[in-house]
Amino acid sequence: MDQTTGNAVDELLQTYSETGGINYLDAAATLPSRLAIEAACAELMSLMFPGFRSEALVSSEDLAETTRIRVRNLHARLKTEMCRSLGKVPPDEATEAKADELLAKFLTELPSVRRILWTDVDAAYEGDPAAKSYEEIILAYPALEAIAIYRMAHLLYEKVPLIPRIMTEWAHSRTGIDIHPGAKIGSHFFIDHGTGVVIGETSEIGSRVKLYHGVTLGARSFQKDEHGKIKKGGKRHPKVEDDVTIYPNSTVLGGETVIGARSTIGGNVFLVQSVPPDSLVYYEEKQLRIVPKGKHKPMTTRDEFRE
Repeated sequence: MDQTTGNAVDELLQTYSETGGINYLDAAATLPSRLAIEAACAELMSLMFPGFRSEALVSSEDLAETTRIRVRNLHARLKTEMCRSLGKVPPDEATEAKADELLAKFLTELPSVRRILWTDVDAAYEGDPAAKSYEEIILAYPALEAIAIYRMAHLLYEKVPLIPRIMTEWAHSRTGIDIHPGAKIGSHFFIDHGTGVVIGETSEIGSRVKLYHGVTLGARSFQKDEHGKIKKGGKRHPKVEDDVTIYPNSTVLGGETVIGARSTIGGNVFLVQSVPPDSLVYYEEKQLRIVPKGKHKPMTTRDEFRE
């Protein structure tokens, strides 16, 4: 190693020993492993959709034993990461007991998650004329993966640090759909296409809601304390009631904003105010102009209709 490289290493090591910020000398031992949690997400998807997300089962007779093995593996993998997330490595007796309690609760809730996911599959099939089968939706629709991981991460939200956020970020990186695990989402939820959808932490979404790509449910502004720091917590994201459809690239902001039931928000709408139930929200269409090349007279769509 030459002198320049050696100096760079020494300076890097110096920054590691400084306090605050990103400096975690013992990070490998005290923080949950992203790789382990990502592997757990893949295992969870196989539990939700056996035969779809991994090698197909030899026969239905294998299902019971395969499921038991997956649950045992998942328990072992997540227990270690939960202990790390709770800040005890190696874990003491109390930390292990807490991790076991959280895991037991989480695993007993998975059947309910699977039942509500079937309503999401139904919503996709009924809401997308391009969907030819349930199998196509489970195998090929990125939104279902993002929603499934969100629903499982939501079970752990506020119970254990970091792990739910890593779970939803795994789905985000794979699908382009960013759903915070703190959001509250009802049944029969469908995101069509999905790329670029953002759903913030305190969003509330009712049942039978349909979003298109590029929709943002975000925060309007952030309150700051006397030191100019952003205040954490509080209701910052909108509420979307039952049977609402929001078309592509629309943005709905604010913790006090409510989209009333059965409303439709058109494409490219920017909305920071509440909407009554049964509303249609859209921008007035501007006149489209089609200008011929060269020195011809500019032509509008109205001219075309006259001919």
